Parts: sequence; structure tokens; C-alpha cells
Amino acid sequence: MHLSHNQNIVLLITHSGDFFTVDRVAQALWERGIQTFRLDTDKFPMSVQIAANLGNSESIYTLKYGERSICGEQVQAVWMRRIFNPNFGKELAPKFKKPCIRESLAALNGFLDSLREAHWVDDLQRINIAENKLRQLRIAAEVGLTIPQTLVTNDPQEVREFFHSVDKKMVAKLLTPLSFGMESSPFFLYTSAVKEEDLEKAQALEYSPMVFQEQIPKQLELRVVFVDGNLFVGALNASVYAEFTVDWRRLSPEACPWQTYELPLKIATRLKAFMAKFGLVFGAFDLIKTPSGEYVFLEVNPTGEWGMLERDLDYPISQAIANALVSKVRREE
Repeated sequence: MHLSHNQNIVLLITHSGDFFTVDRVAQALWERGIQTFRLDTDKFPMSVQIAANLGNSESIYTLKYGERSICGEQVQAVWMRRIFNPNFGKELAPKFKKPCIRESLAALNGFLDSLREAHWVDDLQRINIAENKLRQLRIAAEVGLTIPQTLVTNDPQEVREFFHSVDKKMVAKLLTPLSFGMESSPFFLYTSAVKEEDLEKAQALEYSPMVFQEQIPKQLELRVVFVDGNLFVGALNASVYAEFTVDWRRLSPEACPWQTYELPLKIATRLKAFMAKFGLVFGAFDLIKTPSGEYVFLEVNPTGEWGMLERDLDYPISQAIANALVSKVRREE
């Protein structure tokens, strides 16, 4: 088993199905003379081994994956792309899967905690705090961004009343992000328009609350990627797909082409103030520009997708992420 002696490793936390963004960031770091170690979290514990040897005088953490092995003290920076549950395959009996997942994630979190002195993009606790949709909306309003009229509830009657208060123009979505990558996934619930007949199923909210918002009229949908003070903006003409869906992620790139876009200074300044409130280096915002020219904040994903903007618009987002990671890393002489 090869143990790297490089003391300036950047750990890339992702999953085995990640195929574009992680490769671009790894390449950008390699160009800067920085060694990377890719951790596919879904491969732990079946193909990845973690060991924590703890003592009063010294604690040693090691990570082994395939032909490579590193010590935790070698990791100078961490890119938090995705953490997936373990993939145990069909060999493990279903009754054992939940406890094995629980124990595996506990061990993984313990290893990641040992890297608290490393430079994270971004810190796990800050990501968890920022993923709260209610907190996002509150902070967005505080920094001067316009937000949609929003209801989060598990009360069917509240939903019915809200539906009529917004003239029956309402969308529903989840409180937590479920996107697993640039490709479509059966585990992803898109933002969907709610029709009056859908309210008959509102009793299902007793199992899980949801987010309900007024449906904002769209001229453009904007994906704004923030990296360490830099903004990369992609725009979609909503008229291209409005008759088919309220969510551009349902459509293929060919049917929904991205365009470059520049935000007004006051909106860019407010987005930067928003990120400063959360202390995040990275975030992927979703905004709407209305036909009247108003900009409306929808949400931010602290580990959101940006590969399509680099791929289609040639934005140097991976370079910006690499710069943010190496800003605190000493290069090997």
C-alpha cells in the first residue's frame, strides 16, 4: 500500500459517480503543483478503509483507497463536494443496512473532524447551517434581496389558504437538496407547480412538511455561482421552456441553452453580503429576473452544481475553486 509523503494534499470529498467537476478541480490543482486525494464516500467502508489510533500523546488517522494511503496530518485543504451513504450492494441483508450506514457515517465524520485544522471549502458545520431554507430566506431578506411569499408547513388547511392567497399560482419543493449530480436522478424532486386538484393530496403533509411559494413570473432564470468573492452567472430564457415546466433542470442542455449574464452591482453586492453572513467560500444561487426587471432570490445550495456553466460558457469556476483551496496550502519545494 503506497503511503504518500506529500505534506500538502488536498482531499476531494465526492462520490464514485462524480465525473466532471471533480476532475476539473483536480486538474486545476495539479497545474498548481498540488497533490490531491479523491475520497468517494459511497465506497466507504466496502472499498475505503479508515483507521483512527487515539492516545494521550498522539493520535494518528489514516485513509486508504485502492493503491493509495494518506495520513490525516498531510491534508492541508478539503473540498466538500458531496457525502453519499455507503453502497453495500445486495450482499448485506436489509435489516443490517441501517445500522451499518449509521456506524459508517459516524466513523467517516470522526475522520473528517480530525481535519479541522485544514482549510475547508466549505466547513461542514457552515454548510449544514446554510442548507436550512428558512434561514436562507430570512438572511436574504435581511441583506436586501427580494424573496417570494413563502409557506413552510405540514398543515393541509394552511396550504389551501395560501394557494388561494397567491391567486392559485403556487409551487412546491423540498426543504433539503436531493440533487446527486449533473445527470437526472430518481432521487431528485423538482420544483413543481401546484394545481387545485393537487390539494386533495395535501393530507400527505402529515408525513413530511414542504415549502410552498408564490410562482414568480420569469423572464430569466439565473444560476449564480459564488467562489471566494467571484460571481459566475448563467442565464436561461424562461420563455424557451415555460410551457413545459417550471424547473429548467427537467430539460436537456440542448433544449435549454445557457447564456452569459452580468448582475447589477447592487444585486451582486447583496449576494456577497449573504455569503458573508454564512461564512461560506462557495455557493450556487438560484434567482429569477421577472419581466418587470426585478431580481428574486429563490435559494442557495452550498454544494450546488456548476459544471454546466463551465462546460457551456467556459467559465473558469474550477480554477477559482482551486485558487480558494490553495490559498492556505504551502507548495512542496
